[in-house]
This record gives sequence, C-alpha cells and structure tokens, in this order.
Amino acid sequence: MAESVPKPKSTFDSVREWVSDHKLRTVGCLWLSGIAGSIAYNWSKPNMKTSVRIIHARLHAQAFTLAALAGAAVVEYYDHKTEKSDRYAKFLPLDTYSQKK
Repeated sequence: MAESVPKPKSTFDSVREWVSDHKLRTVGCLWLSGIAGSIAYNWSKPNMKTSVRIIHARLHAQAFTLAALAGAAVVEYYDHKTEKSDRYAKFLPLDTYSQKK
C-alpha cells in the first residue's frame, strides 16, 4: 500500500494559518509598524511641530489597527464558515465545566 505524502503548504497558506492562530499578535504588529512608519514619514516634513507629528502618527496607527481588526474579523468569519477551526478554544477542557454529573 502506497502512503500518501502530504502536499507541502504554500507560503500563503502557512501565513494565513499563522495569522489565524495569532490574531492579536498580528494586530499589534500592524499597529506598531503603522505608528513607526507614520512617525518616520512625518519626521521628513520639516515645518511640523513634534506634537503634531505624534498626533498624526497616532491617528494613522488607529486607522491601521481598525483595518487589521476588520481583517481579523474576516479571517474569523471565513474560518467558521468553512469550519476549518474548532468552535471552542483548544486550551479549555470542556469536560471539567460540564453541569451534568
């Protein structure tokens, strides 16, 4: 009997799986990169006060965060619609919380 060798995952599939498993870390990284990029961009403009640069960086980072949260919601919706993930968290032992004995 020939054993079937599992097909290696593409880069897109492995990235999608990592994002699906680490949603909050992904949102945090996008926020951090958004605020760093915005500060770097605003620092190149010489006629702005530092406080204005920081406020703009915060606003841009908030927009990136909202976009990342919307993306995480789409990933969560897609995972539940295709039933690729469990409905309950993996770390909760369901038997210990049962009401019936």
